[in-house]
Amino acid sequence: MFSTSTQSKCWVFKDETQITRLRKAANDRFISRQLSSNRSTGDFLSPEEERTIYKHYEFTLRDFCKKFQPPVPRGVIGTSFHYFKRFYLNNSVMDYHPKHMLVTCVYLACKVEEFNVSIAQFVSNVRGDREKATDIILNNELLLMQQLKYHLTIHNPYRPLEGLLIDLKTRCPQFPDPEKLRIFMDDFLERTLFTDAMLLLAPSQIALTAVLYAANKAQANFETYITDFLFANSPREKLHHIRDTVKKLYLMVRGIEVPPKDRVRACEQKLEKCRNQENNPDSQVYKRKMQDGLDDDQQTSSKYSRISEEHRQVDDSMGGSSALEVSP
Repeated sequence: MFSTSTQSKCWVFKDETQITRLRKAANDRFISRQLSSNRSTGDFLSPEEERTIYKHYEFTLRDFCKKFQPPVPRGVIGTSFHYFKRFYLNNSVMDYHPKHMLVTCVYLACKVEEFNVSIAQFVSNVRGDREKATDIILNNELLLMQQLKYHLTIHNPYRPLEGLLIDLKTRCPQFPDPEKLRIFMDDFLERTLFTDAMLLLAPSQIALTAVLYAANKAQANFETYITDFLFANSPREKLHHIRDTVKKLYLMVRGIEVPPKDRVRACEQKLEKCRNQENNPDSQVYKRKMQDGLDDDQQTSSKYSRISEEHRQVDDSMGGSSALEVSP
C-alpha cells in the first residue's frame, strides 16, 4: 500500500520550498568541496542553471523511453522519472552528469518493473560507443541504488487511474464512456512527469486529477462523481482539500516550460568547465581512478591466490586432510 510505503514516508515532501531547499543544499555541498584559491563561486553552476540542465534532460529521458525498442511499458517510464528526480534532490549535476544517470535510471527501472531486457539490448538503443555506455551504466547502477536508499519500489498513478475508470463504469453509467477520455488522461499523466508532482502528491491524487482534467477537456461534468460517489460520506474539509490539490496540480502542469536551447547550450558549456572530472568518463582523472581500482582488484586477487596456495601446501604437509574437514 502507498500509505505504508517508503515512497510515502521518505519521498513525498511537504511543499515545493522543501524540495528547492534540498536541491540548493546539493549545489552548495558540491561547490564547497570543489572551491579553491583559483576558482570562485561564479565559476560553478547556480541552482537555477542546474535546474535548466536537469529539466532539459527530463525531456531527453522521455524521448529515450518513447523511442526504446522493444517498447517499454509506461510503468518503466514513470519509475525512471522517480529515480531521476530523487537522485538529483541530493546530488548536483556538476558531480554526476544527467546524460549518464538518465540511462542508468531507465536500466534500473527496467529491472525493477520486470521488463526483461539484457544490457546488450539496452545499449543498442544508445547512440555512440555502446561498450562505453555499458561501462557507464554498470558503474553507476550501485551508486544510483545507494542514493535512492535502496527504496526501489515505485507507486505510479497508472494503477489508481485504472481503478477509477472501473469505478466510473460500474457506479456511474450515466457519465460519458471514460475510455473515450483516455487520450486526455494519458496526456495529462505524461505532462505531470515534467513537474514535481510525484514528490508532492499521492499517486491516487494525480490519477484523480487526470480524470477531472480529461472530463474538462471533453466538456463533461464529473463533479457529481466526486461529491456523490467517490467522497459521498467525507467531511467538507476533505472535499476542499481535494479541490485545492487538483487546482495545484493543474497550475503545475500549466507552468511547464521547455528550457530554451540557447540557455541549455550556455549552461552545458559552463558545466563542462566545472564538473567533477573524477566522475567524467572522458577525463584522464576518471580513467586513472578506474585503472587504480582495477590494479587494486588484481592485487587482491593475487593475494588471495597466494594465501590459497599456502593453505594447499599446509594441507599437503598434513597428508592432504584439512583441519576443517570432518572425517566420515
